[in-house]
Amino acid sequence: MSDDRQRSWEADGPPGSTPLDPDEIQGLIPTWIATRAELNEAEQQNILEALSRRRWKKPSTEEVLDDLTARSLHKDMFANVWNWAGRYRTTERNIGVDPRTVAFCLRDLMEDAKLWTGGHNPRPVDDAAVAFRHRIVQIHPFPNGNGRHSRAMTDLLLRSLGAAPFTWGRASLTSASAARPSYISGLRAADQGDLDALRAFVRT
Repeated sequence: MSDDRQRSWEADGPPGSTPLDPDEIQGLIPTWIATRAELNEAEQQNILEALSRRRWKKPSTEEVLDDLTARSLHKDMFANVWNWAGRYRTTERNIGVDPRTVAFCLRDLMEDAKLWTGGHNPRPVDDAAVAFRHRIVQIHPFPNGNGRHSRAMTDLLLRSLGAAPFTWGRASLTSASAARPSYISGLRAADQGDLDALRAFVRT
């Protein structure tokens, strides 16, 4: 992969996106991709194919709240584009936990979410789902696609609980859409413990 292609992707990324490590870029499978737009197109096609599979139509809550499911979903969503799809990142990011702790943090989240959704004092469904989605992004388990993967995981969780999936601002959040600043603002507020803005955004 040439340096020019890498620079193109980094320059074209929407605000708040996380650049890939040069070694991770070498994991690109389609040889025709040269721009961020082409990368987004290839990934989106892979995601649509993945989420149309029967296994992701309505898994049980127990199935969703399993770190193996998280890895399997990421692999299905990105395996046509990246050879590391479904594998946890091994490099540092400007967000996310230490890569050495990703597996532990994700397993802890799954256990927490079981209490949020089915413990003795469960949270309201939307509250649990927003907290679940936010924590996955905080962990940032994979080299790429964490936002799209966490939204898909959250919608699977909502469906498993009999709730409607979130609308996510009714816009693409992988590009510099009008909805993205509100989305990023909601995530940053959630980082400080205030989930209200993110909770409002996901149902707009």
